[in-house]
Amino acid sequence: MRGERSKERVVVLALDGVYPFELGIPSRILGAADGRYEVLTCTVDGAPVRTAADFSVTVEHGPEIIDTADTVIITSITPTHIPDVLPEAVTAALARIPERARVVSICTGAFVLAAAGLLDGRRATTHWQVADGFRRLFPRVTLDPDVLFVEDGRFLTSAGAASGVDICLHLVRSDHGSELANTVARRCVVPPFRDGGQAQYIEQPVPDSGAASTAATRAWALERLGEPLTLAELAGHARMSLRTFARRFGDEVGLSPGRWLIQQRVVRARHLLESSDLSVDQIAGEVGFATGASLRQHLHAAIGVSPQAYRRTFQTAR
Repeated sequence: MRGERSKERVVVLALDGVYPFELGIPSRILGAADGRYEVLTCTVDGAPVRTAADFSVTVEHGPEIIDTADTVIITSITPTHIPDVLPEAVTAALARIPERARVVSICTGAFVLAAAGLLDGRRATTHWQVADGFRRLFPRVTLDPDVLFVEDGRFLTSAGAASGVDICLHLVRSDHGSELANTVARRCVVPPFRDGGQAQYIEQPVPDSGAASTAATRAWALERLGEPLTLAELAGHARMSLRTFARRFGDEVGLSPGRWLIQQRVVRARHLLESSDLSVDQIAGEVGFATGASLRQHLHAAIGVSPQAYRRTFQTAR
């Protein structure tokens, strides 16, 4: 179907108890991508649905529109609306998803996909507050509650509310490259790529009022990714001991300093692969990987492709 259309068709399924904020994310983010996506919203029967707020929403489409989708997004619903067994109408709507289509969930939408058996044997995530309940209900799903989103084949799941923005930007980035994703982020006034995972948002004891942040050091490091930054250098810039810096960094970002540096270097490398004609070895030097082989290893670990394959895909798209 996609080959017959100039736009990717994204169908958003709104269920009873849907959160209005999350319901609007796909249209707002994907709708800012220079006309690359057509976002349509449906319900399981074409009738209005009650939201988690004090109003209902009326949609233009019933479940039949799912048959034509390139991507289907299940947005989050209030936990009180999460059923132990899916209603027949929901099961029937999910059964209409084409085998070739991507399937995306935002927040508690992962419960719906898991209840339908679509996440069995796969990695997934959901909001950290409901992670324990998810594990009890769906032991066949490998849950990672520490990340903002997970991509496992054609199934993508995301964490709490604003992670819907992250995963929609990821769709744009995967489909059309970082340049367009960054443009969309600027238009919507959101960060194009958020550091770390859910760990930074999990409720923790309030730090001492005099506790320093690692934010300034992260900004400093981003300007020096091509240098062989060490933990000692980072801690020295933050004027903290190694132990204090590592602990505070993990609390704020959800990653160790080393993992965060690798993540940022991969992000920068992807941008250079898309936007420059530098060789793989040159890009490795620019972003702080010791060799081209190291860049290949980390890029493959992050997104499953080689630098050459990534460049062919996104320079063509650009």
